[in-house]
Amino acid sequence: MDKEIAIKPNQPTILTGDRPTGPLHLGHFVGSLRNRVVYQYHYRQFIMLADAQALTDNIDDPGKVHRNVVEVALDYLAVGIDPKVSTLLIQSQIPELAELTFYYLNLVTVARLERNPTVKEEIRLRGFERDIPAGFLTYPVSQAADITAFKASLVPVGEDQLPMIEQTNEIVRRLNRIAGREVLIEATALVPTISRLPGVDGKAKMSKSLNNTINLGATPDEIRAAVKKIYTDPLHLRVQDPGHLEGNIAFVYLNAFDPDQAGLAELKAHYVRGGLADSVVKERLDACLQELLAPIRARRQELSEDRGHILQLLKDGTAKAREVAAQTTVEVKAALGLHYF
Repeated sequence: MDKEIAIKPNQPTILTGDRPTGPLHLGHFVGSLRNRVVYQYHYRQFIMLADAQALTDNIDDPGKVHRNVVEVALDYLAVGIDPKVSTLLIQSQIPELAELTFYYLNLVTVARLERNPTVKEEIRLRGFERDIPAGFLTYPVSQAADITAFKASLVPVGEDQLPMIEQTNEIVRRLNRIAGREVLIEATALVPTISRLPGVDGKAKMSKSLNNTINLGATPDEIRAAVKKIYTDPLHLRVQDPGHLEGNIAFVYLNAFDPDQAGLAELKAHYVRGGLADSVVKERLDACLQELLAPIRARRQELSEDRGHILQLLKDGTAKAREVAAQTTVEVKAALGLHYF
């Protein structure tokens, strides 16, 4: 059966996406990408390359954002996202999103934005202190525009992003109150079972900015080298010593990627009672990751040979998405009394 007709017109809409600031990695794969491959056959799915949002903290290097739009799109296609059933779009090429952001800025206060826990944490991580770019402070409003433009009722996010969905729904409720009717719909967060993957260095999050990732296009040697760096149990000094699973990054990765969970359970039991070297655990992890990433890498390489085709796919998806966003913008303007002719 043709996959395009497997989705019913009345299926709920999902909006998801990424900031194109570098190639995607295993953290993206486990937290969102593999779910998107499944979602696309059950929901109406829009996937956004949030290049305009990426400029909020990369304005001094816009070339980085520009270069990575195609790179991230390659990652999407390589993992199995199908542009025939998922709509891929470039945020900056849909001016209605900026227009909606402008209207929504009147529905939220600066104090409320500063209280947003996600924004506060991101400001701390970037060391902005009070020297905060206005675009960065207001990106929850931009995100609300993105979500509502496509009438998305479901938004896959990690737990750290839940305050963003809450802020979006506050804006939705306020606009609906002003209009006296339901113009926009509230969104529900879809939190994946594994929403965050620690970095190979043991940091709390795999992150491009921390350089502790394994990219989806990593070579066999790069995968092997990264696995060697992965933290295990610092108290497991000798092979015969009992090992600990808690905080052991190698086993966190195996939990996420090992297809043989029964065999993994036996490995864990052996490690806990002692007599199993960390090198054996890492060999199993390396084998799992090599098997997972080999077809993704090969598909990515094949697709990268025709970048013009990738750009055409993005152009077509963006045009389709803009029609939806334009209709929502007309409805929002009418709700605010901005219709004259």
